[in-house]
Amino acid sequence: MWNAMVPASRNRAALIALALVVTAALALGVWRQAYLQGLDPLAARGQSDLELASDRLVTQLQRFREFAVLTADHPALAALHEGGSRETADAMLLRAADRSGAVLAAYVDRSGETLAASAPGLPSHVLQAGPFARAMDGALGVSHGAGPNGIDRAFYYAAPSFGPDGRVRGALIVAVDVAGLEQDWRGSLPAVFFTDASGEIFVTNRSELLGWRKNGDALLSPDGTSYEVTLRHPGGHTVSVQRLSSYVPPRALRLETALPVIGMTGVLLADVMPTMRVAALQSAVVTSVVLFFGALLWLGLERRRTLAEANLELEDRVAARTRALEQSNVALRREIAERQEAEAALKRAQADLVQASKLSALGKMSAGISHELNQPLMAIRSFAENGTAFLERGKAERAAENLGRISDMANRMGRIIKNLRAFAKAEPEPARRVGLAAVVESALEVLGPRIAETGTRIDWQRPERATVVMAGEVRLGQVVINLLSNAMDAMAECETRCLTIRIARDDSLGMAFLTVRDTGPGIADPSRIFDPFYSTKEVGAAEGMGLGLSISHGIVEGFGGRLRGENVAGGALFTVELLQAEEMA
Repeated sequence: MWNAMVPASRNRAALIALALVVTAALALGVWRQAYLQGLDPLAARGQSDLELASDRLVTQLQRFREFAVLTADHPALAALHEGGSRETADAMLLRAADRSGAVLAAYVDRSGETLAASAPGLPSHVLQAGPFARAMDGALGVSHGAGPNGIDRAFYYAAPSFGPDGRVRGALIVAVDVAGLEQDWRGSLPAVFFTDASGEIFVTNRSELLGWRKNGDALLSPDGTSYEVTLRHPGGHTVSVQRLSSYVPPRALRLETALPVIGMTGVLLADVMPTMRVAALQSAVVTSVVLFFGALLWLGLERRRTLAEANLELEDRVAARTRALEQSNVALRREIAERQEAEAALKRAQADLVQASKLSALGKMSAGISHELNQPLMAIRSFAENGTAFLERGKAERAAENLGRISDMANRMGRIIKNLRAFAKAEPEPARRVGLAAVVESALEVLGPRIAETGTRIDWQRPERATVVMAGEVRLGQVVINLLSNAMDAMAECETRCLTIRIARDDSLGMAFLTVRDTGPGIADPSRIFDPFYSTKEVGAAEGMGLGLSISHGIVEGFGGRLRGENVAGGALFTVELLQAEEMA
């Protein structure tokens, strides 16, 4: 016994380990899928933020560019080449610089000599190369570097000034303080910086990153410290992993855009940790659900195993008792004759019980068939009488139409018998897609003569949207006919006879509801209405055997639905709940 339990314990441990591994793999898959899906909207927002920051920087620099281009040919500057007053030119440049926000505006000739300036301090590196050399070639020069008068970072625009002969005779150089441009958006989220062609961070909303330079796969700080940056590419995006600053996300979605107007590249780092937390939450929910149902399944299996072990123990006890009885067999031999006689009596009783069971089953089958065929027979009778009347009037086409309906009713009776036989054997035909409104209208058509005869008013509204359910068309039609017939029987003694038929649906539950409400006296005992042979009709009355609702209840349950009956104000209400069929392409 102990040897058998050890392998079983090992198997259970292996099964638990396998389930945990599968659950972990599922959780990882759900996390990765949710993470990748979350990166798309994050990238869209980040791209929008990067374009906004880039446009803001370019727009702020645009006014200094226009200032340099428009002021380069100012008359006060042109007069300097013909002996004009420098004081006038200096005052003009000072006013223009104050109005535009430039830190320096200087006018130089082709040799690099400063002819006029809003303030002294033009750096020599601007005249040696960069924007000045490009301006001397007749184009607008743009560069960046150390600023004048102690300013750490500056943008320079150099606009050429052309003489009467069309040749370049000087250039207006405008310097812009980058720190002033960053003042409005410094510290805002997310982290944005702009690098030049050498990879140096020159403009950013994170001041601690100024002066950092790209060095292979790492970033080199101004003090020479190297910080590793790892790039990953999940789902076509670029995610950088770094430890640069407490204000720079350690794991961020990296987006870039080129700004050829100012010769820089904009980079945005959007924090992906919120996306990862949402993905982790989704993964945790899925894992919790899987573990919960796995635990329920495991408890069920353990209970079954416990019952199996108890059964084995019981069988061992029975075997031991059997051996004890075998040892007592000698003492019981004298009772053999009595046992044989009792056995013969038992066989006779069993035969009688089998015969009685057959008679009972035959009675139930005959009663069910008579009940289910009564309505089609009444319809055939009505169509036959109508056909005879039409023949007497010489309306052969109408008579042929009634004969065709009689043929349809005969076929319908055949299908009813087939379905009743299948129901009695508990082998119903497979359910298929059936239009619920069409079944109701078919039942109303079959019961048309009886409805007219009893003076029953039908309140039926076909729903605007088609409702398709999983059922058998003939069997579901018989259920509807049974409900309508029982309702008309219940209203036989009532002054007001009205049947209200409605179809509703609940797409969230995937269920459709057919309700039949009458204005009768209600249900005497709602708890027994689906019991076989229970009826409130008089004994011997037509259709009073009490099988209709019982059979209808079994048919609806065979479709995977539910049939309910209850009393409401002014009558009874029966509700048929059925599964909706799946939408087809």
